[in-house]
Amino acid sequence: MLNEDCCVGCGTCVELCPKIFKMDDEGEKAGFFLPEGGDEERIDDAIAGCPSECIAWED
Repeated sequence: MLNEDCCVGCGTCVELCPKIFKMDDEGEKAGFFLPEGGDEERIDDAIAGCPSECIAWED
């Protein structure tokens, strides 16, 4: 899950996991490029690296 409302647009998730996350057209907020699948370890890194804590695994 990515809470786009709290995203500060730092781009950490995109840098760590570019196959999963992307910046929006304005380059201000992160969003999903590929919401299903991907390297879980890299997604964990993106979750840990998010300064706004707006990325989490869905239950």
